Amino acid sequence: MEGHVETGAYKDVVLFLATAGVVVPLFRRWRISPILGFLVAGVLLGPFGLGSLSHQFGWLRAMTIDEPEQLSVLAELGVVFLLFMIGLELSWERLRAMRRYVFGLGALQVGLCLAGVAGAALLLGQRPLAALAIGAALALSSTAIVMPILAEQKRQHSQAGRATFSVLLFQDLAVAPILVTLTLLSRQEDAVFGPALLLSFAPAVLGLAALFLMGRLLLRPMLRSVAKAKSEELFVAASLLVVIGAGLVSALTGLSMALGAFIAGLLLAETEFRHEVEVRVEPFKGLLLGLFFLSVGIGLNVPLLVERPAAILGIALAMVAGNALVVFGLARLFGLRSRPAAEAALLLAGAGEFAFVILGQAMGGGIVDRTTGETVLVAATVSMFCIPLLSLLSVRVGGRKVAPAETPAEPEGAEPGGTEPGGTPRVLVVGYGRVGRLVGDMLNRHQVAWVGAEKDARMVDTGRRAGQRIYFGDAARPEFLERCGLAEAPALVVTMDDPEGVEAIVGLARSLRPDLTIVARARDARHAQRLYELGATDAVPETVEASLQLSEAVLVEIGVPMGLVIASIHERRDEFRAALNRPEALGGRARRFRRERGA
Repeated sequence: MEGHVETGAYKDVVLFLATAGVVVPLFRRWRISPILGFLVAGVLLGPFGLGSLSHQFGWLRAMTIDEPEQLSVLAELGVVFLLFMIGLELSWERLRAMRRYVFGLGALQVGLCLAGVAGAALLLGQRPLAALAIGAALALSSTAIVMPILAEQKRQHSQAGRATFSVLLFQDLAVAPILVTLTLLSRQEDAVFGPALLLSFAPAVLGLAALFLMGRLLLRPMLRSVAKAKSEELFVAASLLVVIGAGLVSALTGLSMALGAFIAGLLLAETEFRHEVEVRVEPFKGLLLGLFFLSVGIGLNVPLLVERPAAILGIALAMVAGNALVVFGLARLFGLRSRPAAEAALLLAGAGEFAFVILGQAMGGGIVDRTTGETVLVAATVSMFCIPLLSLLSVRVGGRKVAPAETPAEPEGAEPGGTEPGGTPRVLVVGYGRVGRLVGDMLNRHQVAWVGAEKDARMVDTGRRAGQRIYFGDAARPEFLERCGLAEAPALVVTMDDPEGVEAIVGLARSLRPDLTIVARARDARHAQRLYELGATDAVPETVEASLQLSEAVLVEIGVPMGLVIASIHERRDEFRAALNRPEALGGRARRFRRERGA
């Protein structure tokens, strides 16, 4: 029986993949934010772009997204995955250290912007409840756009970046009570300040408690069991289950899926699977966020913008200016200097993705009339289009390089990549078998900070029980090495007993960090020579070291003085190392590397 494929069912997906594979790389080549690429592509591929001309030119239907509603369901997962990744990059200690910005600066920003927009809406003739809904929608900025921009420009750890993230985090926390309140307002106006309002938050509180309880009890054992199966596919499936499952639990109790995913990320940030999960989830986050931006562009009601340009542009301009002024004033009040405050103000000036959720619920509940709601949504979309441009302006305002004084010290207990709480870079030890444990013990004895990587879940569990900072994952992947702190590490020690694996990691690390000190375990002299060719700073052959130790033992036992034995052993080791490092013993690549380092 012949199979039948309805090609039309895949057209929207193909158009999205074509956008990701063609349009976005062009924007990157032109040094324009890929976010703008997805937004512009959404406008062109949507019903108000090429779709409006398809009735005249039938061939344009093949280049138009016909069912944006189906894509929007997947697009919402982009924000969910983004919040999960943000949670993974935090820890409870860092979050506690940021509480002044999160619950101080963030709460004041939401309250003042909500009040300001609601007051303006009242002056323009809106009913009080409608004004509150519009104010709540426009008081929230776009986490999905701002955070990728900060990460791309490597400004997330600057003073402005931390303040911006703190405000965005509180805004995400505020979405749940806003939506619950709107639900009550749409049902009974007299229950706003009554007991029903408090009781309505009970499911949300129970949901948060369930998330924390399940996260503490189930997350680590589940991932440990999957890791022992040594199946990459199963680990990807488990990672996706954590993200989507936590989001669904959160949604079932009245909270946002994004908040549930964020909590799951926070819980996983304390485990040994943190970096491996990051590597596995990152591609899905990138694609789904691109789909989210595409859906925002599709949702831009171009005819309404053409019909009411003055009102829409006026609302967008007033909102951007008002939000920026409020954030700038509050940032200065909380101790930020003028330039970081201006950076944060520009980044947070635009509207956010939750405006669509809040206003959609408000219109559905009859709180805001549809004409007003659609006008405000188009204005919010226009402001979101401006965020990448505002971010470029913020770079010019704050300067391209973050001054050391603008980067606050990490709080005690923080673990940003490969640094210790005080900010000192950590030595990276790959492999936590017998040799790796001994190396780690010696580093501890000399009070040298280090972090380990191991792809055997049992060894990772052993190290964690011993109080060591060991992460599960494959160090042969560049993404994993970078997340373990390779960029800041003063040295890399490769202790694995797999010769091919050692060679792969040494070659990869040398390509990523030409200046890095790399010490590797070699099987024998020939393997050591190969590692030198790949760029190892030093290679230690097992057979040679075993021979030297045997020689030392027998010489001492038969009566040769200890001092002479130790001196001769060191001399023989140096001779062997010099022989391996002779130019004729090394390949061309290794010789070039040694010349570059001045060896």
